[in-house]
Amino acid sequence: MHYEAIHDVIYFSPRASEQSTALGMRGFWMGYFAFRAAPLGLVTAATVTAVFFGFHHSRVERALPDAWSYASPEEAISARERAVDQALGDVLGASSDAHRIEEAAELAWRAAQAAETAGRPLAAGNQALARSDNPRIALWQATSVLREHRGDGHNAVLVGRGIRPVEAHWLKIAAGESDGPMVKEGRRIPDAEWEDARRALQARGLLDDAGALTELGISEHRAVELATDAAAEQPWSVLDDGERTRLLDLLRPVASAVIEDGLVPRLNGVGIVWQ
Repeated sequence: MHYEAIHDVIYFSPRASEQSTALGMRGFWMGYFAFRAAPLGLVTAATVTAVFFGFHHSRVERALPDAWSYASPEEAISARERAVDQALGDVLGASSDAHRIEEAAELAWRAAQAAETAGRPLAAGNQALARSDNPRIALWQATSVLREHRGDGHNAVLVGRGIRPVEAHWLKIAAGESDGPMVKEGRRIPDAEWEDARRALQARGLLDDAGALTELGISEHRAVELATDAAAEQPWSVLDDGERTRLLDLLRPVASAVIEDGLVPRLNGVGIVWQ
């Protein structure tokens, strides 16, 4: 998903930490939660734990509501937009093709604004923000709506299939899509809850004794991903086949530049594994 790599610059670029530090926030995770949750307003740690789905409440509580004593959600949104503009400028360079970014922003914005957000709080919060006049920021805003739309839908699929947050981590780890130790540490999941989730999946026949996916586990993982893909298709229907292909062609070099620059670590505590 090319738009996810673009969205992720707000978490891993040094520009993001510069901006959160300038606000007075402390450490990676306070900036992460404040910047990502800001479109929801002055939310509590309990709300963010529920909406973000995959974090232990103790990780979130170390950042919120403390972050709001340093900056309002509106100030956090402004800071993250400055960080995104600087980060993409760093990666793409002054010689980047400005009109291609503008075209990509226009197409992605149309898809993002068409996204149905009922039951999707993070997508709704981002979609409601005013469009930036800066094409780099506008492109990032659109990719963020689309990324959170997919993420909200993914969480709904997991809930519907009776898969709890830590169990979802285990499924992705067993599928080779996440790094176990980094996810466990990054999400601050206690040892007992980590092992309880593994045993629960083994009891359901989804993991074997070694923690690998069984045939049933492979089938379940595939079903989750297919349902997530299906739930994420709706926004793209506003674009015709040619426009979707064109947007992919425009996003590919931007995402490649982000990944090849090393801006998004291949393994990271947020849980993304870039190949």
